[in-house]
Amino acid sequence: MRLADFIEAHPQRILDDAVEFAVTQAPDGAQLNLKRLRNDIPLILREIVADLRTPQSPAQQRAKAQGRAPASSGPESAASSHGRSRADDGFGVNQMIAEYRALRASVLRLWAAQEALAAGCIEDMIRFNEAIDQAVAESLMEFSRTVESWRNVFLGALGHDLRGPLTAVVGTAEFLVDRTKDTPQARLAERILSGGLQLSRLVDGLLDYSKSTLGAGMTLHRLACDLGQAVAEEVELLRATLHDAPIRLCVDGDTCGHFDDARVREAVHNLVTNAAKYGEAGAEIGVTITGDGDHACIEVSNAGDPLSTEALNALFDPLRRGSRAANQGEHTSLGLGLFIVREIATAHGGDVVAKVDQGRTVFAITLPRGTDVPRTLQHERTAYA
Repeated sequence: MRLADFIEAHPQRILDDAVEFAVTQAPDGAQLNLKRLRNDIPLILREIVADLRTPQSPAQQRAKAQGRAPASSGPESAASSHGRSRADDGFGVNQMIAEYRALRASVLRLWAAQEALAAGCIEDMIRFNEAIDQAVAESLMEFSRTVESWRNVFLGALGHDLRGPLTAVVGTAEFLVDRTKDTPQARLAERILSGGLQLSRLVDGLLDYSKSTLGAGMTLHRLACDLGQAVAEEVELLRATLHDAPIRLCVDGDTCGHFDDARVREAVHNLVTNAAKYGEAGAEIGVTITGDGDHACIEVSNAGDPLSTEALNALFDPLRRGSRAANQGEHTSLGLGLFIVREIATAHGGDVVAKVDQGRTVFAITLPRGTDVPRTLQHERTAYA
């Protein structure tokens, strides 16, 4: 009996073996849905049988063995559904993979015990193993996607729940700062306000991250504005905060356009504070805004030991921080600053890249200025000490 025929002839024995093992893999406290489990495995086996009976060329076999089988464009596979259900049931990835090992062993053991090896058996075993591996890959992909989705939902809920209490803390701190001016308690009130504002920025970062990764994207409020003026205002605030990091600002050309200037200021803030943290201590940080044709470009540069371009661009991934220790403030970072910069650029229809130029690390944001904004203001090159 060929393996496909054997699986179809003994579905109950195979299913009982697989379910018995899956129960032993369930994490403590998990409410295992046995009905769903008994539904998933027959569907997976049915797809494997169909695969075993489908003609396969040597090139297709080689592609499948190397994990390059084309993704299905049809309905969701049983393996993908299985991976999502395991994530929902609280399984770990190792526990889910163990189920496939047990299913593979169970089928081959029962088959070998009942059938003498005949011509075509080796081919059947190879094809069966390939089909199991394909099912594992599909389950693992959906499992990982589901776990990541739940993680993002948690982060979004956490940020949302923290925003209310933080608003009360910041509001109260602002009141105390006003009431304690010129008193011995003024410095303490300012420290409370500063800490509350920093926590608020972290919470806002969490909310932006969770919205972006859950597919909502970043909301923009684009208005006609002068980007050079907006960035200049942000730089003045940064100078007041980063006393040990001299900041040089240059504006060149027409920087008017249709932008969300608050979001762009946030991006500049993140890049400059990142430069102050990871650049050479006390070295000048350069901020340049250039208007050219249909785009505006913002560059933030700093001196310091440069990373490779590949390593720099990896920093735009969420929850990533630099490999070097920060000069300051690293303990308050979630590794979302550069990710948010990228999301702001993308939401504007632009992009951001990192590079090394003449020994300096440069982050460059390019933004389309929009089509419905008159270019009324022209800037000559201006340098600020």
